[in-house]
Amino acid sequence: MPGRPVPDGVSDATVEALGALSEALETTERARGHLYTFHQLTGEADLALGDAVEKLRAAGHAEVADRIEADLVGRNVVPGRWTFQIVEEYDDGYWSAFREHERAARDELAGGARHLFEARMKQDRRTVGRPGHEAGPDDVR
Repeated sequence: MPGRPVPDGVSDATVEALGALSEALETTERARGHLYTFHQLTGEADLALGDAVEKLRAAGHAEVADRIEADLVGRNVVPGRWTFQIVEEYDDGYWSAFREHERAARDELAGGARHLFEARMKQDRRTVGRPGHEAGPDDVR
């Protein structure tokens, strides 16, 4: 296959299976991105809450402001954890293990080659010889 040949001895079934594993990893990467979005939005909300508390206080509502500040500003989002701690645990645990298993499977079954399923799909779908359909960067003129 031009651009990215399948290593010798790697069956179509293995390419398909590794493609499914890669797709699962990509979904995990998207989930991780959403986790970072959760982290950032929650942090923004906490800062905005602090501003709202100050406005309540300035408007003469110190008791309400004090109650919200004491109970909610800086509060853990789950027991014992702010969002950065959730992100760190996810990264150090599930996400790292997932990446390691995907890499190990590729190393063991395909000599470490990545995206073989997609490379095969590209070769099948592109129009050979047509500009914009090159197999790889080296084929661009």
